[in-house]
Amino acid sequence: MSKSILVIGGGPAAVWAAIEAKKRDPSAEVALLTDESCEPYEKPPLSKAVLLGNANPDDALIAGKGGLAAHNVAVKFDTRCHAIDRAARQVVTAAGRLPYDALVIATGSLMRELPLLPPGTPRVHYLRTEAQARALKADLATSKQMVVIGAGLIGLEVAASAAELGIEVTVLEVAPRIMARACDDETGTLILAEHQHRGVDVELSTSVTQVTRQLDGHIALETGNGDLFIADLVVVGAGVIPDDALAKAAGLTVQDGIVVDEQCRTSDPNIFAAGDCTRFPGPDDMVRLENWRHAQDHGAVAGRNAAGASDAYRTVPSYWSEQYDLYIQGVGWPDPNAQRIRRPLPGKGALLLETRDGVLCYALGINAQRDLAAIRRLIERKIPVDPAALADPAQPFANMLKAKA
Repeated sequence: MSKSILVIGGGPAAVWAAIEAKKRDPSAEVALLTDESCEPYEKPPLSKAVLLGNANPDDALIAGKGGLAAHNVAVKFDTRCHAIDRAARQVVTAAGRLPYDALVIATGSLMRELPLLPPGTPRVHYLRTEAQARALKADLATSKQMVVIGAGLIGLEVAASAAELGIEVTVLEVAPRIMARACDDETGTLILAEHQHRGVDVELSTSVTQVTRQLDGHIALETGNGDLFIADLVVVGAGVIPDDALAKAAGLTVQDGIVVDEQCRTSDPNIFAAGDCTRFPGPDDMVRLENWRHAQDHGAVAGRNAAGASDAYRTVPSYWSEQYDLYIQGVGWPDPNAQRIRRPLPGKGALLLETRDGVLCYALGINAQRDLAAIRRLIERKIPVDPAALADPAQPFANMLKAKA
């Protein structure tokens, strides 16, 4: 009999798990279970192109033209998984039970909610899904003053999109600097300067302590500093948490994410997990990552292994963010003990490089896509590098690739 492989989720980890499982075992019956009513779509455009009206979510299907059907993967839409019966090897849904021989959990992450601004509050938005992006886009069309809570990637991307639409934007961030988890202080300062140049007011070391809805529909936000901000639209981008409740309820090992080994296997040998919802072995310790490239590559490994392979996940992670004309990209594993080197770039470009034991381990750039493509290969191949050459704009990274590891 053919093997039954179920994949729970609707993001890149789930889609690539399903595609790779079917590719690894063409005879297997592979089905993806998503609680949304549409074909899985790319999330990055939601805070940028979709809000600006330059794209629709269905313009960028994760599985490509033709969707998952083109890969011979079945999709069960509007299917919320309530429980996993590990003893019976079944997933419990509102429509009934679905049996599996192997299961991949790729439930992703959930937006961190603020009690003072709960989801569903009029003119208050969280941005994670296609429906939320459409609702926010509609409110942007009638807004003049917006407050964004959180200066992480999502918050700043939304702020940039709104500013480009001519909306007066204020960003409130509890940390003393922007993008604290994604970039170093100097790079963050460059990004902050661009937001301020575009008219965005960014208030740091600031938290909201009281929210009042005014009679005219505006929202008043009071901060711990005693400042008052009035907005007709609020977007919350306060980070995410792993969506690991289903796994926890099933008795799988969970520790701020579903714990998996390097083959994406959970504490149950028949269940795999991948993407934002997991905690997995990093270079030095167990880690969690929240980015598109990790989700895609981790999901692919989980899918292949669910179909019988024994691949190890050792991909070099990366992330990107588009804010105005800044393309911000990080590649590799940042290391607080690494040697830091900066290479000057023209215009608004910037490039930070980190080396450890004579090889590159991480790079962060602004408008340095071509350089970072070569740097990724240097990191992957562990090619020894000369710090002086790394700092010299006259030394192409492509030439360094010719050296032997």
